[in-house]
Amino acid sequence: MGHLARLQLVGRVTYYLGWIGLLCGALVHLNVARGMFLAIDLTQRNLFEVSVLCFLICIASELRARDSAEGEIVMKRQAAA
Repeated sequence: MGHLARLQLVGRVTYYLGWIGLLCGALVHLNVARGMFLAIDLTQRNLFEVSVLCFLICIASELRARDSAEGEIVMKRQAAA
């Protein structure tokens, strides 16, 4: 598995984890699953912080993968010239 594939995998996984965290936070906010999340000591704020952190990691991974891909394209063009 190459460098770009790993970065994209990390971005994809954290993106989905962020959405799961937001959905769980919404369930807590709507009092649907408050007891379950309080039993495992997760508050609405903790779920929101986790989802924001996951989205930030996702964005950073995707931007780094994009920069690496553009750098490889430039190096291939220079090698071909």
